[in-house]
Amino acid sequence: MVRVLAALAAMALLAGCGGAVRVDPPSPQGATATACTTLNDRLPRTLDGAERVPSEPSSPYVAVWGEGEIALRCGVPRPAALDPLQQVPEINGVPWFADPARPALFTAIIRDGYVEVTISPRHQTADVLIDLAAPIKAAFPTIGTAGTT
Repeated sequence: MVRVLAALAAMALLAGCGGAVRVDPPSPQGATATACTTLNDRLPRTLDGAERVPSEPSSPYVAVWGEGEIALRCGVPRPAALDPLQQVPEINGVPWFADPARPALFTAIIRDGYVEVTISPRHQTADVLIDLAAPIKAAFPTIGTAGTT
């Protein structure tokens, strides 16, 4: 929980005039790290009208659009609030957990890891999650369910 709060707070801070947004990167291992690197290469330049910008520190496990309006962290731990037996809605074949305590935070539930996306109210949540579905499915071909980790 502390990591999530730190990431959310960090997204709001711009790191100087260069436009890099501070986001703490996760530390995935093994197959998850490989899939996260693949995902980073497949992510769109523009997401719901926001251009992709650099993150600080630079990481293959983080992507940011706008001035921290949308941030993706790949390879995060399982959300603490997620019940392993909980059913979660799917959007274009990707199951998404919406954290009830943090309405801007969504986590893709994938057998090999978790992909966290924070979306500011300026953006349409469904549009963002729809646009992220294809790259996530391509990078993680073994999409699981909420009970499969």
